[in-house]
Amino acid sequence: MARILIIDDDAQIRELLTIFLEHSGYEVMTADDGGKAYTMMAVNPADIVITDILMPEHEGFETIRLLRKEYPGIGIIAISGGGHLPPHHYLEIAQRLGARHTFFKPVDRKTLLNAIQEMLQQSIPG
Repeated sequence: MARILIIDDDAQIRELLTIFLEHSGYEVMTADDGGKAYTMMAVNPADIVITDILMPEHEGFETIRLLRKEYPGIGIIAISGGGHLPPHHYLEIAQRLGARHTFFKPVDRKTLLNAIQEMLQQSIPG
């Protein structure tokens, strides 16, 4: 069973994604900032990370950069609802830093599931 780590400072988003992904057959871990997520990855690595970009502690850009350096093959999905700038600006930067997929909040569940399945298939050797 593939393990997915959700990083978002919004508890409601973490809960909704957890319920959806567990129902879809994935093991889910959550963290409310990138620092906690990075520590969790050292103990129990995930196959895929879904991270928000704008968080008060250890934001998504730094998280993507660190994860890409430490776990180069990991699938990273960045999500954003925007902030001072429209969400597409943040998501473009996230993609340049190594996110394989980027989505606006609220994330379409079917699109998210397709992205996860694609990344898992690409990581299968052979």
